[in-house]
Amino acid sequence: MPKTFHDLAGNIIIRVQDFPEDDVLNDMKVESEFDLLGLFQGVGLAQAEELSHTGALPNMIFLYRRPILDYWAEHRETLGAIVSHVLIHEIGHHFGLSDSDMERIEREAS
Repeated sequence: MPKTFHDLAGNIIIRVQDFPEDDVLNDMKVESEFDLLGLFQGVGLAQAEELSHTGALPNMIFLYRRPILDYWAEHRETLGAIVSHVLIHEIGHHFGLSDSDMERIEREAS
């Protein structure tokens, strides 16, 4: 991950779980627990000004270990590249970045 991107991530907590919780899968209308590799949960920087942080939970990124390993087994990418992709994508949600911005950051990181 690029250093500037890493530094800007600030105090985002990164948690690793085997699978997403059932309520997450239902809320996101995800059919299989293997279809979700990661998730940003919290208040993105774009919305931070609009919302009061009183009682707010910390921003978190969830990495789902089993779906990531399953994806890795089925593709030719390295595990590190897959994890970097998921992290950049989820941190990008925190920043309010577009998909093209995230793709550019990934190219710069590799």
